[in-house]
Amino acid sequence: QVQLVESGGGLVQAGGSLRLSCAASGRTSSYSNMGWFRQAPGKEREFVAAVRWSGSTYYADSVKGRFTVSRDNNKKAAYLQMNSLKPEDTAVYYCAAYFSSRLVAPTTSDLYDYWGQGTQVTVSS
Repeated sequence: QVQLVESGGGLVQAGGSLRLSCAASGRTSSYSNMGWFRQAPGKEREFVAAVRWSGSTYYADSVKGRFTVSRDNNKKAAYLQMNSLKPEDTAVYYCAAYFSSRLVAPTTSDLYDYWGQGTQVTVSS
């Protein structure tokens, strides 16, 4: 089993920055793929960013150039640096993980086996 715990959410003004962290514990793998998703009220959960076990990164078009995903394998952690935040970035952000060496883009939620509890990000205008 793998447990994921997000932290770093909060309230920020438009144009500001936040850094989300995701700490993993339990059984992990060298082929761990880490993703960030978000869900705004009344909307479906959507892909935000991901980093594969190989280090390749992926971003939703809506956050490209503003958000940066990274990982620290020694700390079993993933991060999402969010800059130039907009009110439309307001959502609950979830960290997710799955273990696989398959060469597929880790951008769909059905690939992920483990999820954190989510952290609220609110961007005021």
